[in-house]
Amino acid sequence: MKRLIGIFTAAVLCMLPTLALASIWNIDQEHSNIGFKVRHLMVSNVKGSFSKVQGIINIDEKDLTRSSAKVTIDTASIDTGVDKRDAHLRSPDFLDVDKFPTMTFVSTKVAKNGKGRLKVTGDLTLHGVTRPVILDVEELSREGKDPMGNLRRGASATTKISRKDFGIGWNKVLETGGVVVGDEIAISIDIEIIKAK
Repeated sequence: MKRLIGIFTAAVLCMLPTLALASIWNIDQEHSNIGFKVRHLMVSNVKGSFSKVQGIINIDEKDLTRSSAKVTIDTASIDTGVDKRDAHLRSPDFLDVDKFPTMTFVSTKVAKNGKGRLKVTGDLTLHGVTRPVILDVEELSREGKDPMGNLRRGASATTKISRKDFGIGWNKVLETGGVVVGDEIAISIDIEIIKAK
């Protein structure tokens, strides 16, 4: 029995350096932005963002491919700068925020993608549909300390999705043959994270 306890203790002690390198970071909503753009009338892009986002990023300092992320976005916080348009985007024609108040992203795989860059694969749940998406993530910034002593880092990422893939298909055909709203949504993410104490 003592021998088993000794082996277990040794195993735990060997794991401690690895565990110490894993850290939990919380998204700072006030200094983060989830932006998007979509083609309008086939001639220009309309841009917008979601102002309410929260989530946890688990960073493995020794091996970033073992890191993970879980993010939740309040769909009603959509803002394109035009109240009437935002109301339409919140309606059942698009996000249907009363029925689907949040969208979530849960990472399933992290892979290196060149110097300092990552490809983060995860499940995006939007409008009641879950599909895999891949985020192209730029190099994670170094730690910095704010005036209150909190450790902070930042990261930027991009991806593209088809809104039809998530059951958001509202549109109108133009006389010229185009449509009012494009299908492809380009997403840009800039987040600032605070290390959990």
